[in-house]
Amino acid sequence: MSGELISALCLVAVLEGLFLFVAPRGWKRAAEQLQAMPDRQLRIVGAVAAAVGVLALWAVRA
Repeated sequence: MSGELISALCLVAVLEGLFLFVAPRGWKRAAEQLQAMPDRQLRIVGAVAAAVGVLALWAVRA
């Protein structure tokens, strides 16, 4: 793996850890809501989030 990819994964872990540290109840509520969502809707949300992330990364790198 490249150093940039490892750095990006580490940053994701830091951000997720911060969100859990700052708002654990919010994360629990979000997880409960995710459990109630149909798989198709979760896939759509995931695809949109990934696309937005790729576009944002492309814009930052350009």
